[in-house]
Amino acid sequence: MNNKTYSMNEILILLALGLVAGILSGMVGIGGGIVIVPALIYFLGFSQHSAQGTVLFMFLLPIGILGVFNYWQAGHVDWKVACIMGITFLAGSFIGSKTAIAIDQSLLKKIFGVIIFLVSLKLIFGK
Repeated sequence: MNNKTYSMNEILILLALGLVAGILSGMVGIGGGIVIVPALIYFLGFSQHSAQGTVLFMFLLPIGILGVFNYWQAGHVDWKVACIMGITFLAGSFIGSKTAIAIDQSLLKKIFGVIIFLVSLKLIFGK
């Protein structure tokens, strides 16, 4: 449990991160892992484990409900696909979190970085 007291500057950074990640999430479906995890590490000194755990907790709250509502209203939500993937996502997040906690932080950072790098290459150069 983190009992750290945050300064006003740190609180403003957290508010800005939440806003930017929320906007990116609503626009292109990214935010938590790609924006917030690195920002918590580099701007606020979180460990990789703490940053990932904090973001996962943030996801527990209904943060996406308004974004989902807008996409649903526009006819862009496939509930069947989301529910099917949601079931395995639940199991995968359990397995992944257990694995990540057991891995050394430096290796975990490298794995995280490689995944983001590969995804970015695919998005930039893929068809």
